[in-house]
Amino acid sequence: MGSLETGIPVTRTAASRIGKQSSLSRTVMVCSRFFLFKRLDYFQWICTVLVFLVLVTFFQTFLPGSVVEKFKEDSVEDVVVIPENFRRLKEIGGFDFGEDIRIEPTKLLEKFKREGSEVHLSSSSSFNRSQHRFEYRKPQLALVFPDLLVDPQQLLMVTVAAALRELGYAIQVYSLKDGPVLNIWQSIGVPVTILQAGAEVEIVVDWLNYDGILICSLEAKDIFSSLMQEPFKSVPVIWTIHERTLAIRSREYASSGQTALMNDWKKVFNRATVVVFQNYALPMIYSAFDAGNYYVIPGSPAEAWKAKTGMKLDVDNPRVAMDFGPDFLIVVGNQFSYKGLWLEHALILQALFPLFANNSNSQAEIIVLSGELTSNYSMVIECIAFNLGYPGGVVKHVAFDGDVDGVLSMASLVIHGSFLEEPSFPEILTKAMSLGKPIIAPDLPSIRKHVDDRVNGYLFSNENITVLTQIILQIISNWKLSSEALSIALEGKETVKNMMVLDTVEGYALLLEDVVKLPSETAPPKAVKNIPPILKNEWLWNIFEAFINSTYEDRTWRSFKFLENIEKRWSHTQIEHSRSLTAVDDSFSYESWLEVKNIQIMTTKRRREEEQLKDRTDQPRGTWEYVYRTAKRIGHNKNDLHERDEGELQRTGQPLCVYEPYYGIGTWPFLHSNSLYHGIGLSTKGRRPGMGDIDAPSRLPLLNNPYYRDVLGEYGAFFAIAYRIDRLHKNAWIGFQSWRATARKASLSKIAERALLNAIETRKHGDTLYFWVRMDMDPRNNLQHDFWSFCDAINAGNCRFAFSEAFKRMYGVEQDLNSLPPMPEDGTWSVMQSWALPTRSFLEFVMFSRMFVDALDALMYDVHHQSYRCYLSFSKDKHCYSRLLELLVNVWAYHSARRMVYVNPETGVMQEYYKLKNRQGKMWVKWFSFSTLKGMDEDLAEEADSDHPKRRWLWPSTGEVVWQGVFERERNLRNKEKEKRKQRSRDKLARMRKRYHQKALGK
Repeated sequence: MGSLETGIPVTRTAASRIGKQSSLSRTVMVCSRFFLFKRLDYFQWICTVLVFLVLVTFFQTFLPGSVVEKFKEDSVEDVVVIPENFRRLKEIGGFDFGEDIRIEPTKLLEKFKREGSEVHLSSSSSFNRSQHRFEYRKPQLALVFPDLLVDPQQLLMVTVAAALRELGYAIQVYSLKDGPVLNIWQSIGVPVTILQAGAEVEIVVDWLNYDGILICSLEAKDIFSSLMQEPFKSVPVIWTIHERTLAIRSREYASSGQTALMNDWKKVFNRATVVVFQNYALPMIYSAFDAGNYYVIPGSPAEAWKAKTGMKLDVDNPRVAMDFGPDFLIVVGNQFSYKGLWLEHALILQALFPLFANNSNSQAEIIVLSGELTSNYSMVIECIAFNLGYPGGVVKHVAFDGDVDGVLSMASLVIHGSFLEEPSFPEILTKAMSLGKPIIAPDLPSIRKHVDDRVNGYLFSNENITVLTQIILQIISNWKLSSEALSIALEGKETVKNMMVLDTVEGYALLLEDVVKLPSETAPPKAVKNIPPILKNEWLWNIFEAFINSTYEDRTWRSFKFLENIEKRWSHTQIEHSRSLTAVDDSFSYESWLEVKNIQIMTTKRRREEEQLKDRTDQPRGTWEYVYRTAKRIGHNKNDLHERDEGELQRTGQPLCVYEPYYGIGTWPFLHSNSLYHGIGLSTKGRRPGMGDIDAPSRLPLLNNPYYRDVLGEYGAFFAIAYRIDRLHKNAWIGFQSWRATARKASLSKIAERALLNAIETRKHGDTLYFWVRMDMDPRNNLQHDFWSFCDAINAGNCRFAFSEAFKRMYGVEQDLNSLPPMPEDGTWSVMQSWALPTRSFLEFVMFSRMFVDALDALMYDVHHQSYRCYLSFSKDKHCYSRLLELLVNVWAYHSARRMVYVNPETGVMQEYYKLKNRQGKMWVKWFSFSTLKGMDEDLAEEADSDHPKRRWLWPSTGEVVWQGVFERERNLRNKEKEKRKQRSRDKLARMRKRYHQKALGK
């Protein structure tokens, strides 16, 4: 596993470091110090040494390797921490023990630390501007479930969501299916939306509205079909997995050669920003899918849920079914396996031996629960038991990946059989306590945190194994548990009911702080310490009481059923794909052969006819110039007479065409398909098939550069359409509408469309900017601040500064001049690039925008292009100044004396803001007049065309470079061509006059 590392250190014995005599003397000294200081029982020491000497050769041959999967080599980290008594045995025997292993998400933690330090450095030293955060809205989170059926995962997430809401998060729940938990979510004030997802159903959700997405369960895989497409690839996704089913099935995929299905799942795991597991065993068994993003947040009410709901075992008599006959069963179990585990089991079995030595005719058994079904650890346990003197069949081994719940349900006593310091409370103890079984465990910090000795369990020091024998002899008498042990077991069952709630709630809160990057208008969440104590100490059992005794399908069974459906769907897709390929290949081969054959027949026939007519007809010969001119004319006619679809023909006769810029397949469900709208793809790859959408990069090559495609956003579409607009746009008016406006249900309705077209046709308002997404209704502006305050809020407090600096650079004004155009504080403004203008005014706006964007680019390119950081955002941002450009059309329209009319997108009712008579004396008309902008544009064009500057310069790449000199040069070229043609004609006539003419015969 690339993100949860396990270090298994290489063993080195004393004999490999010194000579034979030195090794012997060292061993004697070690043993003497061991006896002197550790005060181990003499009988225990003799038995341990005998067991070691007898089994060392056997273990070297048959000892199983670490059951813990060995993950990617570059992420393995070794940390050696060995208790003193086992250090002596390790130096003698050369074996590794559980204390040598540390499991930690090293890569992910390093990534969070690195990103945090980068943010700190960038905000403090990279810019000469301070950044400010505005608390205009709450952080938005989306929780996605496969269904809303009652299960412990819903209880966990309801508790976590309640805690996150206390910290200031706003939460929206999405589910692929309905269920009873819908009422629970609504009762705590969380809105719920039921989605329809599947292989052929589109998920119509704008995930960019959320700062982070929490997906629960493998069964929510269909959601990733949307999140893996642009523009949603950058949204942080935290995927919580609690099922083992895919890990089990993945072994079958690998063995059966279903690599395509495995790769499909790997893509999904790779898309998640963080994959969260509820214990440290799950990331190990899912190591085949690890993309370096695994994380563990321990804690789950699943075991307590099973005990509380009284879930039944699969068989009526598990003892008979599993071949366990005795009435008293001791389980020695642990979840992780490693090379030194056999010695720990040997010590525990040796500590239990006095119990059997005093009751030789007992019907008790010991089950060692560890390892895998495929390992040979059963032979190791049998050999240890035999050498310790246990009767045959008393000690048995059961693999941990078998029916663990069935074994524990039959146990009378459970002992944790490992001295490994696990990162969280061992799962096997959680299961045992939830079943009301007495537990005995080593006194380790992770266990001592939840278990009080002789209160809800028993603890013994791993440095003095004899304490375990004393505990066993105290609580067991005549193979019956004492009343004290039974009462302690009941207390443990009550303890596990709400165990590790604090770890879970704080784990999700702290993870969100590291993963979610909040924009500047968002209020940061409160500190974790502000979570109410009740949400730290208890799961919200009270609101689930009505459903505790309800019967629903087992989650594991549902998960297997889901995987079967995925496999069937995948197999069907593969079969259909192979059939289509075969059919295409067959038809292609036949059609190609038939076509070649017909061509050969026609060629032969034509050649025969030409040979027959060769001597009978005159062969007119033309000039190459005539051939070139004819071919060019044919090409022009072909382009003019191309077949156009019905939508294009309808758009040609309309006064208005509304363009919808988009990037990525994820936006397709939000685009219109009627004749009023025309899509324009900012990338060639993500265009809709068969819709005739405009390919923006083919019109404006600048958009082939991903950097400028991202940073310009919709302005890339503006520049692409304005470039030689007469070849594309034939309408008197032009409009734009963001796909996000459609997702927010703020796009024009049919009524509003008719109202807008009627106002345009009747020239109701003249040269006007019509807009239908208003700033005071934007979710980012809940407090309804004025124009410049809102612009500062969404740009880290630096909108005014950036606009002022760009304005100065654009016009070349003095640095001390106040260059921030005034904007009225009342009324409202256009947001989300959803507006309409006369085409001529649009070209004037593009002329202004090209120069303004060029000035912004000159100010920010060096730092932003290198690190993707700028002072308009707190974190790395590919769309650095796109939020500033979003509001630019308002500044231009207001100060260029355009009327500004709001169109209600539902009713079509229009309202004019900032009437011209009220703007007098407030507008900077001379700075935004057409003559000023045209003169500046021509100056830039002359510089680009004449001087050809070698510096990096964005302006020439954003559109046409036109000035008077271009027209003059074109006129001179046309005149030169005309003179060349006249000269050729004169030369031809001169040659004809000089040609020798033969006199007619007979004259």
